[in-house]
Amino acid sequence: MSGERHPVSEGLRNLIGSSRPVSWINTAYPFAAAYIMAGGGMTVELVIGTLWFLIPYNLLMYGVNDVFDYESDLRNPRKGGIEGVVLSKRWHRLTIIAAIVTNLPFIIALVIMGNALSTVVLGISVFAVIAYSARGLRFKEKPVLDSATSATHFVSPAVFGLALVGADWSAAIICALVAFFLWGMASQAFGAIQDIQADREAEISSVATWLGARATARAAAAGYSIAGLLLLGTGWPGALSALLVLPYVANTIPYLNLSDEQCEEANRGWRRFIWLNLLSGFLLTQLFIWIAYAS
Repeated sequence: MSGERHPVSEGLRNLIGSSRPVSWINTAYPFAAAYIMAGGGMTVELVIGTLWFLIPYNLLMYGVNDVFDYESDLRNPRKGGIEGVVLSKRWHRLTIIAAIVTNLPFIIALVIMGNALSTVVLGISVFAVIAYSARGLRFKEKPVLDSATSATHFVSPAVFGLALVGADWSAAIICALVAFFLWGMASQAFGAIQDIQADREAEISSVATWLGARATARAAAAGYSIAGLLLLGTGWPGALSALLVLPYVANTIPYLNLSDEQCEEANRGWRRFIWLNLLSGFLLTQLFIWIAYAS
């Protein structure tokens, strides 16, 4: 019948949906930016690394998460849009196979083209992605470790790019990476607030179920603020990037006194966060261009 979806197209639609297309840039950009800013130039390593962090990496990260979070996702009212699909059991096996098949060639190529340090970073990155959701590890259910692991998902691409180039690990670079890591922890914690009730009903622990909505929002605001202070240590004009944390801090303010029962109200803040990332990425790119021309 004309109204029925073809199995192949439906399977592809579910794979793409589970990889969170709106978030692809959040992992590809840190790698590419770090690689280029460290002097890597337009190379095969840049192309392969960017392509991997753009799509396969996200399918591995989010697809595996959707498979192992199926039961709790069914109870989560925000699933089904840009924030993630409820992946039918019909597609679980396909998702796992696709994640393995699409990631392995890139991982092998990057190991061959890399060095000892970049390979270690690559291993940590892949482990963090799997450990966050996979049964038997489930770092996402270990409060604070969940935020740290999530931050690793986004900071490790940048660290990998720097390691692949053989960058000089200056104080400015360290400040930027630590700030990025704190930003990542704060963001994961803030995003977990909206799921407090759903997670508790599914008996899933998180930093937000442990601290509660109010304390988690305040911890996120503090994390963003400290990240901004650290960015001041990157020198001029890099220190201007500290201004980019201000909208994130402002985004937490309406939720600093949120009760656990009101947790789903934080979804509005999370949706703003998603679009803030696009704006911040644009502004950060302009700053990188300035730095490149100034050096």
